[in-house]
Parts: sequence; C-alpha cells; structure tokens
Amino acid sequence: MTASNPPRPLDESLYEMKQDEEELLSSLTGIKDAGELKQHVLAVQSEIYKIHPYYYRYSERDRYRRLKMCRYPAYAELLKLGRERPGALFLDLGCCVGQDLRKAVADGFPISQMLASDLHPEFWDTGHKLFKSTPETFPVPFIQADIFDPASLAPLPVPSAPPSEPPAPRAPPKTLTPLAGSLAAIHASYFFHLFAEEQQAHAARLLAPLLSPAPGSMIFGGHVGRPERGLHGSQNTHGIPMFCHSPDSWRALWAGVFPEGRVRVDAHLEEFTRADHDVGDFKGYLLVWCVTRV
Repeated sequence: MTASNPPRPLDESLYEMKQDEEELLSSLTGIKDAGELKQHVLAVQSEIYKIHPYYYRYSERDRYRRLKMCRYPAYAELLKLGRERPGALFLDLGCCVGQDLRKAVADGFPISQMLASDLHPEFWDTGHKLFKSTPETFPVPFIQADIFDPASLAPLPVPSAPPSEPPAPRAPPKTLTPLAGSLAAIHASYFFHLFAEEQQAHAARLLAPLLSPAPGSMIFGGHVGRPERGLHGSQNTHGIPMFCHSPDSWRALWAGVFPEGRVRVDAHLEEFTRADHDVGDFKGYLLVWCVTRV
C-alpha cells in the first residue's frame, strides 16, 4: 500500500453478520449489545488490511471473519471424527483469525486436537483481539507456514496403510512436516484459487501426505470454481489470473495425487453473489469439495 494509493475508508454499509456469526462472537466476547458488537468488529477490522495490503478488499467484505467450514456438508463428518476417533487431529490451513476453529469448538470438536496454520501469524494474533481470547483461554497451537517452502513442508510420499497403533501424544510441531500421516482432517478454504493451475496441483501433492491413511480421514474446503475448468477472467489476490477448476477437473486432480481407489472425491458448484468495489455485484461459483480416505 503506497502513499500514492492510500486505503479507502472502511465502508460500514458493507458490514454484515449472519445470525450464527453474531451469536458466536457475542458468546465468546461477552458483548451482548448489537451496536457495541458492530463497533468492536469494525475496530478490529481496521487492523486487518495492515497485515498485508491485498487482504484489505476482503476485510472490507468481512471475509476475514466469515464462517465457512460449518457451511460445508463435510462439517458433520469432521464433528463425528472428533467424537468417535480417539486423538483425531484437525488442521485448519489458512486459518486467518481462527473463526472456523472457534465454531468447531463450540460445536463439540475437542480443542486439544486442533492445529492452526497461516502464512501470517498476525492474523492469529488479531483473532485473539476479535474474540477477546488469549493463548491460555484458546490454546490451539499455531504453526506459521508457507507450504511451498520445504522448510515448512517437505515433499513426502503419500502413506499407503494406517499405522498399527495410534500415534503417541506429541508436542506441538514447529512446522507442518512432522504431521505426516497423522491428520484426521484438513480444512482449506479460499486457498487453492490463490495459485496458478500447476501450483494448485503441487499444493495437493504436498498436503496429501499429511492425511492419515485411516478410512474417513479427509481434506475439505471451498474456493472459486467454474462449470468448465479455465481462467476466471479476473485476478486473484496475488495479482495473477485466477485459474478455476470444475468439479470434474478437481476430482481428476486428486485422483492423480492418491493411489488409485484410495480416496473418494466429492465436488459440486454453488452460485454466489457478493458486493465488490471494482465490479459492483460479482457473480460466481463456489467449488465445495471433500477428499475422503476409503
């Protein structure tokens, strides 16, 4: 963000909160008055774009705090894993302020079995401000990571068989590499469409080895898609043309990452409309997906 291109004032008219988002924030912050809660959110929101300039347009649309994970069909399976698989570890990749993790805790997923990761640790710190928590009151380990950096996540083979016994408890890792083969679930939303086509395939190959081979383990999320694979016609937040998968091409990508017959890939499109400063009402498709070990 340069002096010749100062940030636009935050537009309060774009402030919006769904009922479950308001209930979660109110419950966790203790702020019961709707007006006071709005001012609290806007005060924190003004700090978000400072973390990285390209996030400003998304903070203005409240993207940084919107609940996403609980909207997906796979969410019920995530909560089931938390209830039924002893020690099931869950990683929220690209966690931002941790809103989805907090929702999952409220819905019963064990907080002791959660991990968070993002490129910018400042988002995680801002999450504590937004939800009025501390590392002691919300003790989910945070891992700063760039998955394309081997120092954060080394390329690994996809494990083919579950371990003979559950892994022993371990200290929270400093990088993602030690999690190889141990994660029951990985959530990654609004993540893959940040990258070009080959980078998306590379990201899938890097993340797949982290997943436990046990049946029911899953990687799931949502991002911008198209009925037919190809360029979206606009740039992503990194300033490069946005490549979008179709449900068919997304299924084919993951079928090439895991050994044949070892996963089920569910994917479908949902239409959406959102306000955008640059193009007005923006219409597109959300690709909602889940890759499940069988």
